[in-house]
Amino acid sequence: MFLNLKKLGFLMFALSVWISHGQDTQLPDWKPGFLDIHHINTGRGDAAFMVFPDGTTFLVDAGDMSETHPRTTSSRNAKLVPNRSKTAPEWIVDYIDQFIPKNQNGQLDYALITHYHDDHFGEVDSLRRKASGGYQLTGIMEVGSLLPIKKLIDRGFDFPLDLKDAKVQSRERFSKDTYGLVPTLKEYWKFIAYQSKENGLENEALKVGAVNQIVLKHNPKDYPDFFVRNIASNGVIWTGEDTKTHSLFKVGEYPGENPLSNCIRIDYGKFNYFAGGDIAGIDGFGQTDINALESHVAPVIGPVDVATLNHHGNRDSQNPYYVRTIRPRVWIQQNWTADHPGEEVLRRITSKRLYPGERDIFSTIMLQGTKDVIGGRVDQYKSQEGHIVVRVYDNGNMYDIYVLDDTSEERKIRAKYGPYKAR
Repeated sequence: MFLNLKKLGFLMFALSVWISHGQDTQLPDWKPGFLDIHHINTGRGDAAFMVFPDGTTFLVDAGDMSETHPRTTSSRNAKLVPNRSKTAPEWIVDYIDQFIPKNQNGQLDYALITHYHDDHFGEVDSLRRKASGGYQLTGIMEVGSLLPIKKLIDRGFDFPLDLKDAKVQSRERFSKDTYGLVPTLKEYWKFIAYQSKENGLENEALKVGAVNQIVLKHNPKDYPDFFVRNIASNGVIWTGEDTKTHSLFKVGEYPGENPLSNCIRIDYGKFNYFAGGDIAGIDGFGQTDINALESHVAPVIGPVDVATLNHHGNRDSQNPYYVRTIRPRVWIQQNWTADHPGEEVLRRITSKRLYPGERDIFSTIMLQGTKDVIGGRVDQYKSQEGHIVVRVYDNGNMYDIYVLDDTSEERKIRAKYGPYKAR
């Protein structure tokens, strides 16, 4: 009997190892009470699909960089995955179709665009197809044409500059913009007008400080400890008190899109998650910028369990003050180029001098150019490729990290990490 129990114990241990590392099985279905956060890798920009505890669905960004740019198809950038049979937005929708709760009838309750860059909301070009509504299909416009969106939230269009003003659009920084921000916005506005009329789409700007803009739509009373706090938008930042805010920029200033990114924190019981778009915190000389967005939002974010790397881990992000203040247990890097991460960023987020304790890092892709430059330091990542799924359960007390195969349409589990205990 003793030998049988010993053998059984060994088999159970072997099974747990197999389950934790590349068991080649499907992600178990979402269940009520789970918060699922899927960081989708297409190789063309950011996209994070979320299922809240009551089944409310939420998409953050739908990156779709143009194939007409040599940069996009060079070895400097990631390949379109899992293959070229679909566009990046079509792959996003295909992914969502696989993991959306079965009772959601093929629609999104919310979508959020952090800012108007191609790797976050799309870019028009001569190769794009047109929808029946007369707009070009790219990024969120293609996603929303395939999967109706109930409420689409962005940073608005009138602050700090009125982007609909012809005089503003004629400024050199927009008229000579290689990546076509204004032409893409014009298609985006057509998309909003058409979808609002035909499918009841609601479009509004993020309300900084609010916890009642992105809410549970189905059974909110069952999950009183879940909420989404809007932290910043357009350089307007929540103070941490009620819904009070302060602004870093004045009317007429335009610091570029990145500092204007929408930032949110998701809370579920003890669990906290932060996503800050492309905000940064390092100045042009490589020093901590105490007046940058990261420095201002850090105190109101506070410590979190999971955070995405701001600006994909670019060298201008994750300043020491920010890292020390939010000190996540898990960092998730959504990237698409050999520029990400900057080696100094990796040094900061792994530094035990900035904050003690363990931390795990996951990346959707790690290009060979990055590995060649940074070398063995990239081995600090738990995973360097794949869709990264955060599954929070037990009323927000525990969570697991799954890495799914991004080279296959089946998206089987490559590895599982956890359980982690929420702080």
